[in-house]
Parts: sequence; C-alpha cells; structure tokens
Amino acid sequence: MWGVSMSLRTSKVAALLLLSVHLLHASALPAASSYEFNAYRMQQYNLHQDKHGCRGAIVVAEARSAVDTSLTRRCVIMKLPDFSTERYLEAKKQNAAAVLILLPQNISSVPEDIVQGFMVAESQALQKETLMPVYVVPEDDQLLCMYEEVTQAAATKSASVLVRVLRSIITTTAFQILVSSSSPIKPITDTTIITLEGVLPGAGEDPPTIVITAHYDSFGLAPWLAYGADSNGSGVTILLELVRLFHHLYSDPRSQAPYHLLFSLTGGGKYNFLGTKRWLEENMDHAESSLLHDNVAFVLCLDSLATGDELFLHVSRPPKPGTPQYSFIQQLEQIISARIPWVRFGTVHKKINLQEATLAWEHERYGMKRIPGFTLSHIENPKSELRGSILDTMTQVDIRKLKRNTVIVAESLARFMYNLSDKDIQDNRLSALMTMITSVPRAVQLMDREPEHTLLISSLEQEFKHYLQQVHRHTFHLDRRDPEITFFDQMKQPMMMYRVKPATFDLFLGGCIAGYLGIVYYAIQTFGNVYTKLKATVKAKHQ
Repeated sequence: MWGVSMSLRTSKVAALLLLSVHLLHASALPAASSYEFNAYRMQQYNLHQDKHGCRGAIVVAEARSAVDTSLTRRCVIMKLPDFSTERYLEAKKQNAAAVLILLPQNISSVPEDIVQGFMVAESQALQKETLMPVYVVPEDDQLLCMYEEVTQAAATKSASVLVRVLRSIITTTAFQILVSSSSPIKPITDTTIITLEGVLPGAGEDPPTIVITAHYDSFGLAPWLAYGADSNGSGVTILLELVRLFHHLYSDPRSQAPYHLLFSLTGGGKYNFLGTKRWLEENMDHAESSLLHDNVAFVLCLDSLATGDELFLHVSRPPKPGTPQYSFIQQLEQIISARIPWVRFGTVHKKINLQEATLAWEHERYGMKRIPGFTLSHIENPKSELRGSILDTMTQVDIRKLKRNTVIVAESLARFMYNLSDKDIQDNRLSALMTMITSVPRAVQLMDREPEHTLLISSLEQEFKHYLQQVHRHTFHLDRRDPEITFFDQMKQPMMMYRVKPATFDLFLGGCIAGYLGIVYYAIQTFGNVYTKLKATVKAKHQ
C-alpha cells in the first residue's frame, strides 16, 4: 500500500513540475523566435598613425543586460541611459563579445541630461580603438522586448543562490545575437572629398575678397546614423541663405559692394579639415588666378549655430585695430549687444599648435597659409562632444535661434553697405534647407557611394549655380599609398536575433523526462509485488 501511494505522489510531482515548466515558458514576452534587422557599426578609421573606433564586426554571442555581473563573451544590450563611459569600459574589461546600443526613435523625448551623458561617452569611446564590435540600431518592439527580458533576467541575480539557479534553469530565455561576414574588414581605397566654391564678383578693380565657408560632413559613433544637424548642417544652411541674400544685393550694379564674396562648402571637416587643406593647396599652390592669391580681407567659418544663447568668435591671432577683421568683429559685437543683449558673446583666442595631430577649427587651415580668419560658433570648447554625435538630429535644432544667428552674420557683413532687415530672411527657407541637409547621413566615407548622397551634393551645387558665378566642384582623391586618413568598410551589417533556451534548460527538461520515465518503469516492475501484497491485505481483512 505504501509503495503504491509513494508511486502516485511521485508521479504527480513530476507531472506538476513539467506543467510548471510549460506555463513559465509560455509566460515569456512575445519576442519573435528569430528576427533580422540592420545594425550600424561604430566608426573605424586611421588618422595619420592614430587608430580610432572598433576593429571587429563578427558577433556570435548571447545577449546580456549591461547590469549583469558576467559579461565575458556576451553581447551587452544597452539603451541610451545605460551607455556610459564606465559601462563601456567595464564591457571591454570583461572581454564582452560586443555592445549593441538601442537608439530611440524619438530623440526629442529623451531628457537633456541623458543626451548629454551619452554624447560624452560617445566622444570618449571614439578616442581609442577597440577589438570589441560596437553596433547601434534604432529601437523597435522586438528589440525592446529582448531588452526587457534580459533586464529581468539580470534582476533575479539579487535573489538567493537556489532561487537564481532554479529560475535560470526553468524560466530563462536566451537571445543569440549573430553578425556574420564572408569577408574581412578592408580599407576603403577610393574615398573622395568634394568641395564646392562660387563667387559674387565685387565692384571696382581688384577688390579684396571675403571668404565665407562651412564644412558639410557629419560625424558620430556610427557613420550611417550621423546626420549632423547642428554640426554642421546649421553652418551650411546659414551659408546658403547668405548666398541668396547677397545674390539679390549684388545683382544690381548700384548696390554691388567693393568686395568679392567667395563661398565654399568643404568636405572632410570632421577629419582635420582635410577638404579645406586640399582646396587651399590647389588654389594657393597650383591655380594662378585664384582669389586667394589676391587681397583677402578675412575668412569667416560657420560652425554649429543652430542652438544655444552663446556665440564665440574663435581666432588664432587677435586682429589689429584698423584691419577688416577687426572692423567686422566690432560690428558683430555692436549688433549683438544692441539687438539681442541676452546672448553672451566672446572672443576665444587659441594659437595654432603645429605639434598637435588635429586642428581645432577650420580657420586654422587658412591661418597656416597666412590668411586671416575666424570661426563663429555657439560652442566654446573645440573638443566639445556636441561637435560629433549621432544624437545631433533635427530635434536638437531651434529654427528661431538659427534665424537669429543668420541675421547676426548677415547684418555684420552688410551693415556698412545695406539696410538689411531680418524680414528678408525666410524661416521656411531655413527650415527647408536644414531638412534637405539632414535628410541623409553625411559621413565622409559615405558621400560618394550612395545615390542619395550624390543627390545631396548635386542639390548644394545647384544652389550655388542659381545664385553665384564661377561655380566649381573640386574632387580630391585620398592618396592610396600614404593617406592622411583611412576609412574601413562594413559600416552597415545585417544582424540576427534568435530566441533560444539555454543548455541548462534542455538538461533540466531531459532530467525531468528521464525521472518520469523511471518512475513509470519502477511502477511497472513492482506492480506484481504491490498487487500481491494488496490482495493479501484485502484477504486478511475478510477473514
């Protein structure tokens, strides 16, 4: 009798255990069993002899939360608030297989302190190289589901050892992250940098030249996600609006100013202003009729002007009284103090340090050719994380402040010649130009490879041709033998996510099945003895 009840109780326990496993498994979040999406790899480039970015691309690893204590050979999943310098370095220290960052679809909803913290970590991560693959991918429901599950799994690690073991065996769902490639990462050997230039000829014989320039390329953790709205889509937008305004003024000989206005849009600005360097070399060293050979009054570089209530004029050498650049700065100060006194204005003096590997601002390229210039920006520190981030999108742009800064620049240039009103500057045109410029990522290594990037360059060129004369497109090919900068391919990769049960679950389930079968086998083998004993017991009671 005891053997029968024992067998029945054991059978019930096994059945309930198997049922609980099924129910726990069925309660998991509804992520797809497999899911393919595009992931964007972290920058990889060599600038001179310095290597930057990640050297790895292949990922075959289980997904883990950033708060998990064991990250070795795991793919660490992070949302925007999770990504910090400390956690990034911890993943490297533990030899994590990869880092996957989930980027929100709506950046404007992210608190400012989180945006700022991410930009700082992003900037520091790009300072050095790493073998650990780092990918960024826009969030969607499937990826958020995976994130929640791995986060919940990590949260159970605070429970007792027994609870953790049982939960990991029974309930844990593992997600396998896979990026495979049939070819190794290779240098891009045919990178080109395009510079556009155009002129509004001044009145009189041999008038001096004012150069107005901005670099159009963008920079960030992942090239395919670097739209560069403020840095430096704003500088390009203001330059194009200045082209339109001064075209109308110069189109009438009676209002033509005694200055040539030379406008240029340069590439490679995020990489030591390489496009500006090549353009200057071509104009100064090879072109005999370049306006840069003549009397250059000053060069005004426009950089990051779409937000903030501060404006800084960066100079390499303080201008002397009586010079054109000194007069321009005076006009700039007077307009700001009279019309927008709440905007803080300052002049930042930084000498050109030829020992540094990279230059701080674009005007330094001109200064090295003894051409006076300065850079206007709302950023004071040239190493600011604001100058290169994948979070620098249109949501970070304030069109009102962009218009305000356009007015400041335009009036400062034209104050002595024209009665220019801010009504002449069109809000809808500024917004349309910004939208056009930020419609595609503008990383240098992408600009000559995709149809949408070619179209953007053509659109900028058409803007120049519509308003300017002597418009030229300069295409510079990076030297393959001894390049100043080398880019690498495989910046955009298909990534797979698989939902799998860990091996411990399979072992546990196999053990449960084997135990259940063992109980059944034992019951069958002992059934004869149990039946005999039961029969004898019943017979004894009847006697």
